[in-house]
Order: sequence, then C-alpha cells, then structure tokens
Amino acid sequence: MPRPLSVTLCVLMLAISLVASAPGGRRDPLTEAETDQLREQAQEPVARLRLYIKFAGVRMVALEEVPANAKADPKRGQKIHDQLEDFANLIDEIDDNIDNYSEHGSDMRKPLKELIDAESDWALRLRTMKDAIAKDPQTAKEARDYSFALDSAIDSVNDSADSTRKILEEQNASLKTKKK
Repeated sequence: MPRPLSVTLCVLMLAISLVASAPGGRRDPLTEAETDQLREQAQEPVARLRLYIKFAGVRMVALEEVPANAKADPKRGQKIHDQLEDFANLIDEIDDNIDNYSEHGSDMRKPLKELIDAESDWALRLRTMKDAIAKDPQTAKEARDYSFALDSAIDSVNDSADSTRKILEEQNASLKTKKK
C-alpha cells in the first residue's frame, strides 16, 4: 500500500474512533449488570422482553426522582434530559427486540400485554411531567434542557404502544388459526 494512502487510512480511522467516542454520542442506557442479565436470557424472548420492561420501569422511577432529589441542582435539567434519553433508548430497544422475535415466530403474547399496560402508565406519567412545565416557572426554565427529549420519549412510548398492540393482535390471530 502506498505510504500516502496508509497515512490517510490511519487518519480516517482515528477520526472515526474519536467521533464514536465523543460525549455527544448515544450513551448505553443499561448498566453492566443489566447487560449481563440480558445476555443470560439471550435465547429466551419472553424473559428478555420482561427484563427490558423492568429496566424501562426503573428508568421511569429514576426520572421522577430527579426533580425531587435535585431542587437546588443547577444541572437538574440536564439530568432529566439524560434520564429521558435513556428511557427512550430502552423503549426503542424493546421495539427492536419485539420486531426481531416476532419475525422468528416467538409467542410473546403475555409480555406484550404487560408492555401495553406499562406503556399506558408511562405515557400518563410523561404527560403529567409535560403538564408540570406549564404550571411551574422553575420547571419551565429547566425544561429548556429537556423538553425535546421529553417530547421524543412521549413519541417513542406512543409509537411503541401502537406497534405493540398491532403485533399482539397479529399474534392472537396467528395462534388462533394454528389451533384450528
């Protein structure tokens, strides 16, 4: 390989690695322990989906605790933003897993019902959070840091709930015809 080409490739690889590791990149919303739990259940779609639902629920609780625990924290808005992003990323990961498992014909009716219930609860809690922005001047000021992330999380939950209901209907119909 000519020397200028190899130098160009090295510079390109360095640039790619710097961009990939930049702080503005997508953070992993899972802890190392959660990732290990998911790995252990890699071949069990129902158990894996239930773990994701549990982890998203934990993020929702943590999200609601940020305002209560950080009233005087000047970075409170950013912390809420980060929690919202982690939550929305988990919802997207749940959807990816559902799509993958449904393509392989896995029966996920029970965890899909659990997910629909959880998503109804999460949507209500996120809307309550959004309503609080209009009612409290301090919250409205901080919301500049996280309003887009909040809207994205609301959209993710709503879209996920719609697709989850559709897949549940498809699975119910599919398994009903198999029994006949």
